[in-house]
Amino acid sequence: MSTMLLGKNLILATKPFAKEIRSKSWFHTISTLSLLILSLAGTLVAPVIIFKLLCSVLAGLLLIRMFIIYHDHQHHTILTHSKIADAIMTVFGMYMLSPTSIWKRSHDHHHNHNSKLFSASIGSYPIVTRKKYLEMSAAQKFIYLAVRHPVTIALGYFSMFIIGMCLRSFISNPRKHYDSLIALILHFTVAVCLFVFIGWQAWFFMFFLPFIIAFGMGAYLFYAQHNFPGVEFYENKNWVYEKAALESSSFMKMSPVMEWFTGNIGYHHIHHLNSKIPFYRLPEVMKHFEELQNCKITRLTPKDMNACFKLKVWDQESNQMIGVKGLQKMHA
Repeated sequence: MSTMLLGKNLILATKPFAKEIRSKSWFHTISTLSLLILSLAGTLVAPVIIFKLLCSVLAGLLLIRMFIIYHDHQHHTILTHSKIADAIMTVFGMYMLSPTSIWKRSHDHHHNHNSKLFSASIGSYPIVTRKKYLEMSAAQKFIYLAVRHPVTIALGYFSMFIIGMCLRSFISNPRKHYDSLIALILHFTVAVCLFVFIGWQAWFFMFFLPFIIAFGMGAYLFYAQHNFPGVEFYENKNWVYEKAALESSSFMKMSPVMEWFTGNIGYHHIHHLNSKIPFYRLPEVMKHFEELQNCKITRLTPKDMNACFKLKVWDQESNQMIGVKGLQKMHA
């Protein structure tokens, strides 16, 4: 009978998988980027609206996949020490309103502080305890719930990327995050040029709709993989990296098609355990370690999405996330 691996021993056991296969990394990058460019071109040349729409939706999904590849590059997991890859990812980061310096800073913070109760909500959706929530003013409660509202998450293009990633970063430190202003200027310049010189259909199908789909889906994935029934949050003194990775990050079950479009980001507990494992090796790691198969699961179904959206604050007494109705009952 084999001994179950725990904690740091489990992280160490995954190290052999934390090596990219360079040819695979380039294949996934080039093929995804090529399909993305073709689908965006299709929104311009397709003869009828329905085909433009199909190409636009496909472009939105491919943006998600390319963003996961960008995300792995930012973790220094794939295509390290490649000037060509660095150039591609720098341009893509600006295109996706996620300049490399801002994305890496916020995302590294997220990995190092995931599920801490008392930490700045940099790169994460804010979380407060029931006690803290009940002490908030009406305005503070409104803002807190608004940030976590389904509409806000669905409109991640505006809330998470234009405002959160770019505007807030630039306002907080203009000198350090000047690239966020450049990204915004370029972004809106392209939008205006498409609308004025080619027409509203080019702007809508080639630009607006793909971003709405990609950022909305991306914002939900990020939210649900750390806000799901059974998630754990910890006081800072009790926080342990490997425990937070496995107990506070979900495995999001998807169809093979959606796994491809989302770059296996559903294997989120494994990614948080060892971010140096390339996205295309995550299913392989899941199959190899029984310890990683006994994980907390959520799905891209209306029922599971509703269950995730209902969770609002952390109740320290019952050690679980609760919704507004649960808050009202306890307060009564």
